[in-house]
Amino acid sequence: MTTAAPELAEFRARVRDWCRDHVPAQWRQEQTDVSDEGFVTFQKAWFQELRAAGFAVPHWPSEWGGGMSVAEQAVLYRELAAHDAPRLVLPFVSIHHAAATLLAAGTDAQRRRHLPAILDGEIWCQGFSEPDAGSDLASLRTTARREGDTYVVNGQKLWASGAEHADWCLLLARTDPDAARRHGISYFLMDMCTAGVDVRPIRQATGESHFGEMFLSDVVVPADHLVGPENHGWRIAQETLGAERGMTMLELSERLGNSGFRWLVELCTRTGADGAVPLDDPSVTDRLAGFEIELTGLRALCADLVSGADDGPADASMVKLVYSELLQRMTDFAVEVGGLAVHTELSKPRSSGWESGRWVLDFIGSWEWTIPGGTSEIQRTIIGERGLGLPREPRGER
Repeated sequence: MTTAAPELAEFRARVRDWCRDHVPAQWRQEQTDVSDEGFVTFQKAWFQELRAAGFAVPHWPSEWGGGMSVAEQAVLYRELAAHDAPRLVLPFVSIHHAAATLLAAGTDAQRRRHLPAILDGEIWCQGFSEPDAGSDLASLRTTARREGDTYVVNGQKLWASGAEHADWCLLLARTDPDAARRHGISYFLMDMCTAGVDVRPIRQATGESHFGEMFLSDVVVPADHLVGPENHGWRIAQETLGAERGMTMLELSERLGNSGFRWLVELCTRTGADGAVPLDDPSVTDRLAGFEIELTGLRALCADLVSGADDGPADASMVKLVYSELLQRMTDFAVEVGGLAVHTELSKPRSSGWESGRWVLDFIGSWEWTIPGGTSEIQRTIIGERGLGLPREPRGER
């Protein structure tokens, strides 16, 4: 669906008016050093504010509450960033990963059960990675054994974002231990309240516990919670990972290119301890100009990816690679320019993104993006093999 220029201008004006009236003025102060309960309550309330305006899931099909054109989505995310709106941190997996999986491979019953529930506040996490199966996800060892109308799951999952607060989990488990690595994996929807699910928060270098570790002991999953055919979970998982490498990048690139870049420029106007203003240094202005050019390119890549224009097998990997490494370099530069002063800012709003302006924590957090959803090395392999047609690296199958 395309949007004419006058309609787009009208939509932009409506979003701006809404942001002026609904973005909480003091949310950054209120979400700094907030309790888990306060964070969850705020996130769920903010999601419902966006939902009431039709802004919560613009990338979903229209019959499920979305239906915005790519141009409208870009305007929406640009205006939300410009008005310093909070991010949807807690529902992130729900509205992107879970929705993409259900829409691509779920049954009608699964979609009818969970998509409306997500709109009502159902929270999801992702149970993919394991202690010995991160980038090499195909080596996962969690098992799901068929017993009548159920599967019995045993294993361990790691780096599950938001697992502590999740109601449901997107789970990968091995259902055929004798099959080759990728061919014996199945995809499940797991109720986090099921007996045998033990979630333990992981404390990060930033002081937060965004990730969780899950221990699964004889967890019973009904057979109708299987997504797609048994042993076909690897292919379906690519739909999930594609959502992380693709659609979500539109929002994140707008935030990085708008508020993130704006705060970086503002940082460069501050007088340092030596009395100098970084922006007066030609090398600093040169770096800022370079970042602005890269951000323009990133936004264009995202728009092409989401619109499906010239959609190639490696396009989503290119966008994730460009975003994650640009984020790292921008936050690293901010820490360098900001000096000792930015090293003393050791708390950030929990409902912000990776470009909060708390530069040391942003830089530490930026490393998350070069690891989950496939490391930068994995993305380069995908780009080389699937995008450029280079020979595949030798690899054995078990």
